[in-house]
Amino acid sequence: MSIVDFLTIDDFDVSGKTVFVRADLNTPIDPETGRLLELHRIRESSFTVRHLNGARIVLGSHQGRVGRYDYVSLSMHAEALSEVLGKRVKFVEDVFGEASRAAIRSLEPGEVLLLENLRFAAEENFEYSPQEAAKTHIVRRLAPLFDICVLDAFPTAHRAHPSIVGFAEVLPTCAGYLVARELKSLNRVMMTSKAPYTAVLGGSKVSDRLEAITALIQNGRADNVLLTGLIGLVFLRAAGALKKPLLGDLEKYVPKAQSILHEYRGKFSLPEDVAIEKDGERVEIPVSSIEDPGKVLDIGEQTIRKYSKIIKSSGTIFISGPPGMFEKKGFERGTDELLLAAAGSLGTSIVSGGHLSAALERLGVKDWVDHVSTAGGALVMFLAGQRLPLIEALMRSAKRHRGGSA
Repeated sequence: MSIVDFLTIDDFDVSGKTVFVRADLNTPIDPETGRLLELHRIRESSFTVRHLNGARIVLGSHQGRVGRYDYVSLSMHAEALSEVLGKRVKFVEDVFGEASRAAIRSLEPGEVLLLENLRFAAEENFEYSPQEAAKTHIVRRLAPLFDICVLDAFPTAHRAHPSIVGFAEVLPTCAGYLVARELKSLNRVMMTSKAPYTAVLGGSKVSDRLEAITALIQNGRADNVLLTGLIGLVFLRAAGALKKPLLGDLEKYVPKAQSILHEYRGKFSLPEDVAIEKDGERVEIPVSSIEDPGKVLDIGEQTIRKYSKIIKSSGTIFISGPPGMFEKKGFERGTDELLLAAAGSLGTSIVSGGHLSAALERLGVKDWVDHVSTAGGALVMFLAGQRLPLIEALMRSAKRHRGGSA
């Protein structure tokens, strides 16, 4: 993917124009206080906003997933972005209704408006073809108010949601600075990467991880797969090492995990011990002693040592998703130790996702990593050579703008 395949902000005169920026302000939320844990993605997104000089800027973003504790309003994000930019960011508690449209119409050049969590609109929770996305209510009602669309949500590049692919069908569309920088840096890093490739996958998005594992292995980007987090529990269950059923809908992923284990024998390393909380303290137990999978909060020391050794002997290391609930004091050890192993290795290191970016900053080793991305699942798909709807939307728009066929 070449950076010249699409347009950037520099290709447009945005002064006096109303510009829709699809950003990704999705931020880790403290499950106990409901507050933002860090501002990494908000700071990253501010760079594009600062460079839309003289434009009326309308920001759209999602936060969390339906039914999760982090599925909240973006009012806090507006306050945080105001602090980062050093000027007021307006906020409207609406996505595409009359309140949002009136707020957009009233903007003056240089002002910034943040819409409510896009996923509060049902359409944003589904994926569409570009043509169908352009027909959704959110696009049909908002697009007439915009002159230009800027796609700057690389962490959501793998989702064909209306705000990602719909506006690009009906508006001149370009890449924001975050997307352009990500792709430029990734292309450079991948040119220097070498085997053996080790993928360390954790976090809570199990369906994404299952898809990613197959894609990474098939594309030659995963000689070793080290599993942690919820995906680690799913594969432990699939391997027969975990006797107790998994909570919620996690059990439904076990057959798929069994199939992957069978097809790609010898590729996987699974946790040998885990950390749980007992009487307010971190307690480590072997996997065979797990009685309640829902209480597993981190990987244990034995697993940390085994994984760290593999990481340090790898030519390329890719880490996506924390091994445990690193937000909880005492259970950040797995996350910290694996990141330190990657940062201190001689191999090419790529770390993805806002959670791990925040951890790298806290550890003071962010500059030791070759590439730190705001993206999680999108980066996995990119490394695995999969199509990214956001990038394809940018390329179609560029062809139309230059007079070619889309």
